[in-house]
Amino acid sequence: PTESAYNWQELLEGLKERGVEDVLLFVSDGLKGMADAVFTAFPKAKYQVCLVHVGRNIAHKVRVEDRQEICEDFKTVHQAMNAEAAEQALDAFCDKWGKSYKKVTQSLLENRYLLTFYQFPKDIWRSIYSTNLIESFNKQIKKHTKRKERFPNEESLERFLVTQFED
Repeated sequence: PTESAYNWQELLEGLKERGVEDVLLFVSDGLKGMADAVFTAFPKAKYQVCLVHVGRNIAHKVRVEDRQEICEDFKTVHQAMNAEAAEQALDAFCDKWGKSYKKVTQSLLENRYLLTFYQFPKDIWRSIYSTNLIESFNKQIKKHTKRKERFPNEESLERFLVTQFED
């Protein structure tokens, strides 16, 4: 199935209908329209675009000979000590690379959701500036549920998933 903001909007509305009320943060790969879908369903939530995905997108848009250096420079944004230092790192990144890659730097400067994770406790920054944690979890779930014969019915699958969520 094709992933779209509309599909996510329906899913988020479904969560609300089932009683989810308060969501602090959504982290996503930056799918166009996703932030709007999140804020429509959960207006008080915060939104963080996955910086790993942003870094990959940058890598695909630059010359091969610049790729390693530009990716290392971009990491300074999410490795900064605080939001102010991150903004300075982003400005320095854009100053350095703006002439060669104007579209790349312009899109970064226009993205309001790059530094949201700095609004949360420092202890969890590494877990919330990217979607890596949930993607890793999903990979484990897929690995264990791939063989359907392991689950004789939907209830057994559900029990298994609950134990995975609890771990």
